[in-house]
Amino acid sequence: MKSRNASGIRRKGNGHEGDAAIRKHGVTFDEATTVFGDPLNLLMADPDHSLDEERFVLLGMSNRRKLLVVAFVERPPRTRLISARPATRHERRRYEEER
Repeated sequence: MKSRNASGIRRKGNGHEGDAAIRKHGVTFDEATTVFGDPLNLLMADPDHSLDEERFVLLGMSNRRKLLVVAFVERPPRTRLISARPATRHERRRYEEER
């Protein structure tokens, strides 16, 4: 799918939910937002995880050279970051094949 750039990204909730995710996955909110700037990122729809709104998954390289999977929703004029984690081996292979 087409790549995507960042503008107006905010984190889910009050910002404290991300603290547990950082400890679990080792990915900060700030690092996750840099994936939107990867010109080779892959954008995919994620219909299985939300009935209320259109959700997306972005697979891309962070500014720290980590391949990340970032889940988000669009709430114009902003983008709401839901989660971020390192890519699996399978996701890494897909990213490398589609570059």
